[in-house]
Amino acid sequence: MTDTQIRPGVAGRTKGAAATRPGPLLALILGGQFMAVLDASIVNVAVPTIRTDLHASGAALQLVIAGYTIAYAVLLITGARLGARYGYSRLFQLGLAAFTATSLACGLAPTTGWLIAFRLLQGAGAALMVPQVMSLVQRTFTGQARVRALGLYSAVLAGGLAVGQVLGGVLVSADLFGTGWRPVFLVNVPIGLALLAAGSRLLPALPGDRSRGFDVPGLVVLGAALGLLVVPLVLGRELGWPAWCWAVFAAGGLLALLFLLVERRIAGRGGQPLISGRVLAAAGLRPAAGALFMIMAAFAGFMFAFALHQQSGLGYSALQAGLCSAPVAVGFGVASLHWHRLPGRLHGVLPVLAGCLLAPGYLLLGVLLGDGAQIGAGGLVLTAVLGLVAGCAYSPLFARALGRVAPADAADASGVMVTVIQLGQVVGVALLGTVFLGEVDLPATPGASGHALQVTLAVIAGALALAAAFAVRVRRVAG
Repeated sequence: MTDTQIRPGVAGRTKGAAATRPGPLLALILGGQFMAVLDASIVNVAVPTIRTDLHASGAALQLVIAGYTIAYAVLLITGARLGARYGYSRLFQLGLAAFTATSLACGLAPTTGWLIAFRLLQGAGAALMVPQVMSLVQRTFTGQARVRALGLYSAVLAGGLAVGQVLGGVLVSADLFGTGWRPVFLVNVPIGLALLAAGSRLLPALPGDRSRGFDVPGLVVLGAALGLLVVPLVLGRELGWPAWCWAVFAAGGLLALLFLLVERRIAGRGGQPLISGRVLAAAGLRPAAGALFMIMAAFAGFMFAFALHQQSGLGYSALQAGLCSAPVAVGFGVASLHWHRLPGRLHGVLPVLAGCLLAPGYLLLGVLLGDGAQIGAGGLVLTAVLGLVAGCAYSPLFARALGRVAPADAADASGVMVTVIQLGQVVGVALLGTVFLGEVDLPATPGASGHALQVTLAVIAGALALAAAFAVRVRRVAG
């Protein structure tokens, strides 16, 4: 059964939910999506305050940010499978409840270790909730209503990044009741409770299909592989790259190969692997995934390093840093929403053109900020333009990646692509954070921090040049 079909037994109730209260239903599920996206970015501007309050190391700060995305990315596909098996509405409510509870726990965390643990659990809650949003949109909206819903879905993805930077700055700067960074997590609690109450009335009754398989071996091996690959990236620089880091990294690579073998064996026995080989064989999906991975790694790594540079190098407040970081996210969101309005003849080549512009653009930004200069109008305009260009690469690539997938595989393919995007953010924060922190000890002078940012931007430019090469391959394969 595809995501555009409705089971006969629930068709009447689904249509009724969509026809009578489509606005509140959409606001409910997109509200959950918005919180999950928001929490991936709102913490960036709170990092220096967390460092001071909890005496956190650079590696611990990276785990605070990356831990959420690690759990989120690893469990997304599993969350989608659980929704199909046990019911999308039920899993949305369960994930929302877990996300709200762990947000409270994060806001009350007494130490860095507890905060990292709660962030991992918060990411797991988001992974249960978020996959159900697209499935609920596809199953409860039709025609133009679905087109509008998908447009708002994209707006939420982009808006969450932008609002997260600004809202995080506002909350940290306000220092409500002397709580410092804690409101960036606690703000989710009243919103989550309100959405849970609304969900009990608005969500349609969509029972699951218990015949859907559940790939426990694939999940275990993939989770272990990702953990072993990311942890050395996060901890290696601060620990001086001991031998165990390289051994763990190599073990992660071996487990990644084992995951491929496990998935192939499950498929060969007629089972339902976590990632289907048929999905990966779709024309253009793999190079598009490579390009999107590089774009999101560059974006996430830039936002992390840029926030640290502003607050620990230039001495900006959390609010100033949030406002200065917003233009790139806003530009990304605007382009993601409106790229299709460009002439149709440009759609196919747009990711290639955008990819070719991004690398020199980030090098230029490094020239502007490398000497520790304050972030003026020129820098803000350039970051906004870079966001626009990145959005013009991201959305067309995502559409092309899924355009050649069989309808029956659409949900799994979407899960794969979203997982790749989340992993790109994990690796971006871990690897580019390591580059930045390896060049400077924070807090630092504006010049020293600016130099570290310039080196980081040069690495980002290299990643984006590789993304452009992947985009060329997508155009050749997918047409």
